[in-house]
Amino acid sequence: MKTKLALSAIVAAVAVFSQGAFAQASAPTRAEVKAEATAAAKAPAGEAPTATNPTGTNKTRAQRKAETKAALKAKQGTPMGEAGSLGSDAPKGSQTTRAERKATTKSALKAGDVPMGQAASGAK
Repeated sequence: MKTKLALSAIVAAVAVFSQGAFAQASAPTRAEVKAEATAAAKAPAGEAPTATNPTGTNKTRAQRKAETKAALKAKQGTPMGEAGSLGSDAPKGSQTTRAERKATTKSALKAGDVPMGQAASGAK
């Protein structure tokens, strides 16, 4: 009985340690991994970044900057950070004053034209 237990323990230990040794033997070395990475960078496969300009224009950066500067001086186009264009004649903001809006809202509340839950805090 003791020999069976000892023998099975030895077999189990050999199985555990041999599995680790086989895994290490099949792993690539650091030099192999570096060589593969270098080869992949030199010859990209699939969706690799292209060296050409993605917009398809043949202008240099300086030419594009000069055109943009001239367009902004002539009030054409949109400056950085602004959503509306400079050349549009659309009025900015509301044309009514705060007092006019308050009066309109007050009359709508008195008439009951405001839906439930949409009334201002002063509504009764």
